[in-house]
Amino acid sequence: MQDGSGAYRTTGSTCLHPLSQLLGIPLDQVNFVACQLLALCAAFWFRLYLSPGKTSPAVRHAFATIFGIYFVIFCFGWYSVHLFVLVLICYGIMVTASISNIHRYSFFVAMGYLTICHISRIYIFHYGILTTDFSGPLMIVTQKITTLAFQVHDGLGRRAEDLSSEQHRLAVKAKPSFLEYVSYLLNFMSVIAGPCNNFKDYIAFIEGRHTHMKLLEVNWKEKGFHSLPEPSPTGAVMHKLCMTLVSLLLFLTLTKTFPVTSLVDDWFVHEANFLTRLCYLYIVMQASKPKYYFAWTLDCHKFQNVRRKLEYSDSYLAKAVRKNYRHYFLSSKALKVVYDIVTWAVTQLAVSYTVAPFVMLAVEPTISLYKSMYFYLHIISLLIILFLPIKPQAHNQRWPQTLNSVNKKMD
Repeated sequence: MQDGSGAYRTTGSTCLHPLSQLLGIPLDQVNFVACQLLALCAAFWFRLYLSPGKTSPAVRHAFATIFGIYFVIFCFGWYSVHLFVLVLICYGIMVTASISNIHRYSFFVAMGYLTICHISRIYIFHYGILTTDFSGPLMIVTQKITTLAFQVHDGLGRRAEDLSSEQHRLAVKAKPSFLEYVSYLLNFMSVIAGPCNNFKDYIAFIEGRHTHMKLLEVNWKEKGFHSLPEPSPTGAVMHKLCMTLVSLLLFLTLTKTFPVTSLVDDWFVHEANFLTRLCYLYIVMQASKPKYYFAWTLDCHKFQNVRRKLEYSDSYLAKAVRKNYRHYFLSSKALKVVYDIVTWAVTQLAVSYTVAPFVMLAVEPTISLYKSMYFYLHIISLLIILFLPIKPQAHNQRWPQTLNSVNKKMD
């Protein structure tokens, strides 16, 4: 942010201000990128010199936590206190609350604190568009707090036969120590931009059991493996670094050519016609993606062997339209192609419309944008909900199986 005199203000470190001026990139974003790159270098050092075979889990936990705290303070300064306060409060809940309520209390406290911070960020401090702030890491920490609380509840407060296979696999059988807790939430590998990994996966990584766990998932003994190889992360990391470089180049070109701030310009709001606004909104949203790809590509590969599954889930609106109209376009390949093209285009425009507030991160510009678009997607969505109900599912609908139901079938 800049004050009236034009000087750049940030609550984080200002040591990279000259680099920010040289590149023409806001200082908060320069700090963010610097921490991501430093975290990648630290991950290599962490793997080579603090490997599980050489170092105790306590030392690995401590190193990951200290570096994570330093990165948060470097990026966000005194605003990082919000993360530390939330972590300490929720650990107090973890230690003192009953098992039957631990997940409820953790969820309401974490989500409540996050909500208050978001409201104060938007309405009190009013950061505006294109600023990197503490709400991102706070959301990651909130995800981890609630995830761990529910997994502890599954492991200590529920019967094994009542859990699904996934819940049983991820259930935590003992409350974590303070060091394990803060390391899981604040480690340098995920505190800035994620990912939100599971507690058992993280502990297995710290203790050096992650390779063994992954090989067990693919029945390594049955497939002829007689030893546990330690895969090298070099190839994957180099590949992701190339992707990161491409994303950075796109950010320095596309994002600056089509900035998010152009969506509140007088030309867009008052002069452009509706079709032009639709197309330009799509272009701007696509141009804003490279910076997120840059951050996520760096972060999601600091755990060398933790795989991520991205599950596609249909929305209510998409299901309603598809189940009511799709069968009319299946009579010929040409109609099916037309249907696929139209639905793809509509999906892209809808996604651009709905993610705009998450990119702009400010109330007044978002309202201005939606007013210029006549709130068209809000209105269409409401009409679909009211007048286009989802048709009943077929009788052979598949339901997720619990361990209990699987055991009954085996019996």
